[in-house]
Amino acid sequence: MERELLSVVVTTFNNADTLDACLRGVGWAEEIVVLDSGSTDATLAIAAHHGARIHAQPFAGYSAQKQAAIDLASHRWVLLLDSDESIGEEAAALLQRTLVAPAHAGYQLWRREWQFWRWQSARTRLNHYVRLFDRQRARMSGHEVHESVLVEGSVGVLDAIIDHYGEPDIAGRTAKANRYSSMQLADLAQRRVTWLRLRMVAYPTVAFLRYYLLRGHYRSGWAGFIAARVHAFYAFLKYAKLYEARQRQLHRGEPDQ
Repeated sequence: MERELLSVVVTTFNNADTLDACLRGVGWAEEIVVLDSGSTDATLAIAAHHGARIHAQPFAGYSAQKQAAIDLASHRWVLLLDSDESIGEEAAALLQRTLVAPAHAGYQLWRREWQFWRWQSARTRLNHYVRLFDRQRARMSGHEVHESVLVEGSVGVLDAIIDHYGEPDIAGRTAKANRYSSMQLADLAQRRVTWLRLRMVAYPTVAFLRYYLLRGHYRSGWAGFIAARVHAFYAFLKYAKLYEARQRQLHRGEPDQ
């Protein structure tokens, strides 16, 4: 019995360090679509080596860029990957079996995180995201950051793991927290976020405890502790920057000399 044809969709920008592993794991797919936003390293050469169909456009934001890449796919079923993610042979085999007779409009896959110098402990809680879906019944959420795939129809969960390399060091993780918290201002500004001072004081601690204890990252040793602290820093930054933006609106004059 034949399976559904699959388009693998990846957005890129200077991802030469991780793209080869990403595309190597999906060489069995009928199509690989890469939408690049101006890479100056070996990203495009790596994509061409793997037979990808390469397109380019200026970066339009994470959600819009991914939606544009999805729209370029030739086949109905899409596997959406970040350029710093990869899947192994077991996950690939499960995806292929699922595509023989898909029972849902989309499927969530688990994601394992690289934390600075080690993988997160096998006993920590993994995040899961919709990554395999019928693109005629799905679209990106439109959020500036933490974008997700919204599916019209039922969503299943596959026992398949995506390996996410992310930021390889603390400097990269904190830089991402700073960048994402700035980008999230547009989303937060559309919501009626109240009690900002209290959120700045209390929410970072809540975020740390939830990540470190409830999600089990204490099992990853000091790497898990540092990751939880950076996560709490991000929780603080997004509300502090929203508070700053509101204060600037209230005090539109020149700064005090």
